[in-house]
Amino acid sequence: QLQLVESGGGLVQPGGSLRLSCAGSGFTLGGYAIGWFRQAPGKEREGVSCITRSGGSIKYADSMKGRFTISRDNAKNTVYLQMNSLEPEDTAVYYCAADPSSGPCILGPAAYDYWGQGTQVTVSS
Repeated sequence: QLQLVESGGGLVQPGGSLRLSCAGSGFTLGGYAIGWFRQAPGKEREGVSCITRSGGSIKYADSMKGRFTISRDNAKNTVYLQMNSLEPEDTAVYYCAADPSSGPCILGPAAYDYWGQGTQVTVSS
């Protein structure tokens, strides 16, 4: 059974850092573009970052540029999201998702077929 499992969320102070992981279970993550999304209470799910199958192309939402870094280690079947300079506005449930399409990755959630259960990130003093 194909599963995505996020981990690494938690409570962090403003200005702090977290690294989220997205591990694939039951399938090879390297065959998929992976996207990170987040959803805050009362808000729509929004794209954070995405990375192509090979890792050769990456996209970030404007508000994450310079603070977040996406990477993948296909040998470990895992994609990472390093989040620095976190702000209270980054508080949300973060999800990873897999898109089997080739070509450039997409920051829109409709493009993704498989989703993890999410991990909570709370930025607060």
